[in-house]
Amino acid sequence: MTDAVAALRREVCALHAELPRNGLVAWTSGNISARVPDEDLMVIKASGVAYDDLDPDAIVVCDLGGELVEGELQPSSDAATHGFVYREMPDVGAVAHTHSAYATAWAIHGEPIPCVMTAMADEFGGEIPVGPFALIGDEEIGRGVVETLAGHRSPAVLMRAHGVFAVGATPRDAVKSAVMCEDVARTVHLARALGPVEPLEPHHIDALWERYQNVYGQR
Repeated sequence: MTDAVAALRREVCALHAELPRNGLVAWTSGNISARVPDEDLMVIKASGVAYDDLDPDAIVVCDLGGELVEGELQPSSDAATHGFVYREMPDVGAVAHTHSAYATAWAIHGEPIPCVMTAMADEFGGEIPVGPFALIGDEEIGRGVVETLAGHRSPAVLMRAHGVFAVGATPRDAVKSAVMCEDVARTVHLARALGPVEPLEPHHIDALWERYQNVYGQR
């Protein structure tokens, strides 16, 4: 194992703490993976390991078919899904998968989260789309993620009756997208409980997204 892979395993291990901290997972559900730069490999959480027991040894190395390459534990049952995303989306460096309550409720309902507030336009550039239902364990969920995100600026997709898959250039970016997806899912749900909501105008969404992506924060 190279120093770079060891460092990536440590980073991904540490970021898993953000999932329970932000209320995005229960028990052992959910996972984060990261692409190994310049290799057809990824690192991903091992299957069924409790978050309190997670250490870098529980972040295993797989090929992009989801098969174990290095490590003592079996990889996540979502490994083939993550690998498919990396094969088909070369700009994606990390994937975070959660079953967060509000976002998953939208996924069960089979409805995209409409872009009705500025913070959502900033982060997602429009609605958060819904992908098709697929069984866990092979590449079909990954195929649905890739096909649904094509043509969307959103880095997150609600997979029907399943949960959230969020992508990013880095592991932190992917986790941030998952956190913000749950935040907007909750807020829009609460707004709709008060009455009908109206999506922002497309030109306003474009302006907000452009400002947030290219001006906001430190450069």
